[in-house]
Amino acid sequence: MSDTDFPGWHGTTIIGVAKDGKVTIAGDGQVSMGQTVMKGTARKVRRLTPGGAEIVAGFAGSTADAFALLERLEAKLEAVPGQLARACVELAKDWRTDKYLQKLEAMLIVTDGKELLVVTGAGDVLEPEYGIAAIGSGGNYALSAARALADTDMSAEDIARRAMAIAAEICVYTNTNLTVETIG
Repeated sequence: MSDTDFPGWHGTTIIGVAKDGKVTIAGDGQVSMGQTVMKGTARKVRRLTPGGAEIVAGFAGSTADAFALLERLEAKLEAVPGQLARACVELAKDWRTDKYLQKLEAMLIVTDGKELLVVTGAGDVLEPEYGIAAIGSGGNYALSAARALADTDMSAEDIARRAMAIAAEICVYTNTNLTVETIG
């Protein structure tokens, strides 16, 4: 697919940090089209409550596509309560094999407070090393910052917030308007 097929939507950084029995997922609020900021207050981190369970999910990519995936994830979690990894694997399998889902352009970071997982359209369900995962335009910047801060006395939330601030200083598609959810 070439750059001319899509209008050049960018603008998400999502990070998940697990530390000391807590998991924080943070996401910025910027959505850009080319060199223009279209919105600075998007909410890309959500709490889900399938069957009464508490799940936090952050998404990068197309908003409509991400919402379609989050709805599917909720259905999978209701089918296998308390089994986040299994629900994510089932979602990834559907994502790879369903002709409609294959076209979805998004990635997810999800947690139930115990597990932290990255789910991709390539069929991956990844448990990140060191309890830190990041996706989106500024994901590598946030990941690097969080890894550098992981051995400090900072909490998972403080690390996520500081890593996002560093990413926003470097990545033009990331801002400091954060949505932060901690679970665990």
